[in-house]
Amino acid sequence: MELRELYCGTEHEEVVECIDDAAGYHGVIAIHSTALGPAVGGTRVWPYASTANAIEDALRLSRAMSYKAAAAGLDLGGGKSVIIGDTRLLDRERIFRANGRFVEHFKGRYIAGEDVGTTPADMELVSLETRHAAGLPDRSGDPSPPTAHGVFRAMQAAARVRWGSDKLAGRTVAIQGCGHVGYHLACELYEAGARLTLTDVDAGKIKHLTARIDAAAVAPETIYDVEAEVFSPCALGGILNDDTISRLRSQVVCGAANNQLLENPHGDALEARGIRYVPDYVANAGGIINGAQELSNWDPARCAGAVEAIYETVLKVFALAREHGISTSRAADRLAQIRLLRKN
Repeated sequence: MELRELYCGTEHEEVVECIDDAAGYHGVIAIHSTALGPAVGGTRVWPYASTANAIEDALRLSRAMSYKAAAAGLDLGGGKSVIIGDTRLLDRERIFRANGRFVEHFKGRYIAGEDVGTTPADMELVSLETRHAAGLPDRSGDPSPPTAHGVFRAMQAAARVRWGSDKLAGRTVAIQGCGHVGYHLACELYEAGARLTLTDVDAGKIKHLTARIDAAAVAPETIYDVEAEVFSPCALGGILNDDTISRLRSQVVCGAANNQLLENPHGDALEARGIRYVPDYVANAGGIINGAQELSNWDPARCAGAVEAIYETVLKVFALAREHGISTSRAADRLAQIRLLRKN
């Protein structure tokens, strides 16, 4: 199937398949919207089964970035770059410099940051080929801590809606994924007095985290069956689907993973089960807000205040959902679309 066929009919402005045989590089860069400002989005490395899978992921992730920026009140658009490969086997300098050359093709319409499988050091390699790279070590740096804190604040807001108090002490939370963001979130929840159950496909990450905090651990496939008040997806997307939603034994879903819903109707399915869902791009906006230090010249105090404001945004989403009798996923989309349309 041709590239244009894969994204024809979507809202995207431009999608490019990027190949540099000499560097061993194969990726996709998608720009969803520049209505509010330059498209911003991380660079994900993953061993996709096919180019079509990589394109689909880039489309979904770039759209989510547009909505994330809009909902957070940032004058930025949404984009994404994905690289097909195993992060453990890459010649990182060749791959990320090649990625930088393709980013430069967009002349500032797309700014690349880090994501799953990449680090601030990788963004330094990208920056050797383009000025349009963010998340550099000497600037805004690792977005994981502010992302995790934003999810924590979102979880507090959801707790207030569900239980009448935003205190998380004594609440049970099941975290799926203990990478950079999941690690920081688990530590903050532990300090707040929450009781944790963890899982990750990498047993080493569990071992590293449980050396610091007291938490139970379960096999990855069983996390959906854990009885916990909050389920927190912090790994990959598409995990809330026909199979898993029926298995959940939680009252709130709030996590850091992008594109948690496999399809939009799965937000309605959570609502039908009485599970309070915090839309992922609202909860995990702390990373892009932190990046506003580089991208919009915000000072650290302004960024910190905007991360704290995720709490109020979540309350606004829940209020809009109640007012219109719709799911929270549709309410969040409505908020983002209103802001995007005002700029078009």
